[in-house]
This record gives sequence, C-alpha cells and structure tokens, in this order.
Amino acid sequence: MSAPIDPAVRIQREDFDLAKESTALCAGRSDVGALVTFSGLCRDEAGTLAALELEHYPGMAEAEIRRIARQAAERWPLNALTVIHRYGKIRPGENIVLVLAASRHRQAAFDAAAFIMDFLKTRAPFWKKEHHADGSEGGWVEARDVDDEATQRWHKSPPPDR
Repeated sequence: MSAPIDPAVRIQREDFDLAKESTALCAGRSDVGALVTFSGLCRDEAGTLAALELEHYPGMAEAEIRRIARQAAERWPLNALTVIHRYGKIRPGENIVLVLAASRHRQAAFDAAAFIMDFLKTRAPFWKKEHHADGSEGGWVEARDVDDEATQRWHKSPPPDR
C-alpha cells in the first residue's frame, strides 16, 4: 500500500474552469483510470434568487477542507485529488465548488468525491446569504438535517481493498 497523496485545496473568489482543472490534474499521468468530477452550481430557486453570497473563515476553511480531503486520500486509493471552493457573490448558474478525484478504478474516485462533498456541506466553515431577484436581501441559509444524515453512511469501516 502506498502513502496517501497530498490533496490540492484552493479557496478563491474567481471562477474556475472545470475542463482546465481536469486536464491539469491528469496531465502527463498514465496511472489514472478514473476521474470523477463534481461541480456544485448556484441554483436560481425557481427564479427567486439573484445570488448567493458565500463567506468563509480564512485559514480555518482551507484547513478544514484539507483535513476532509486528506481523510478521503487515506481511506481510498487515490492518485490525485483537487478541491476548489469559491466565496463571494455567486449568481445562478455559476460554479461554487469543484471536486476532482482521480484513481486507478472508478469506485474509489466516486466514493472519495461523495465523501468529500458530504463533509464539506456539514464541516467546512462557509456561510451562505441569499440575495433575492426582487432586490430584497434574504437571510442566512440554515444548515439542513439531511446534510448531517448524509455523513452517517461514512462512519462504517472503509472497504477492505485499500
């Protein structure tokens, strides 16, 4: 068993290009058999949302995302891993988060990406404020129980083929 990889983690205001990030992650590699990408986008909430404003705790947010990504890299045999999370005012249709998980086989990449997203939703120190299409300012988005429940599936033992 080889040592876990060191994940790349970025928190940034500017947008990212999914295709560029995927290409960069796999460039010059022949050990990757699967690349799973998850891109989270801002929804318009049936036309009522003009933007989400994401705030984060600098330093702490990077450290927590890195901790979550390292847990995934320790749990599954990944060849590479990138996590990018944006902050600032994000409009419907724009990117919020990107997870790229590369491995020799697809299941490890799928599981690692799902694990990371489940824990980002519940553990990363980000706060979302709604800005409505009618010009009014919405409140802060509350945490959802369903997100906490999603993390429960990962408390089982990892698969034996690590």
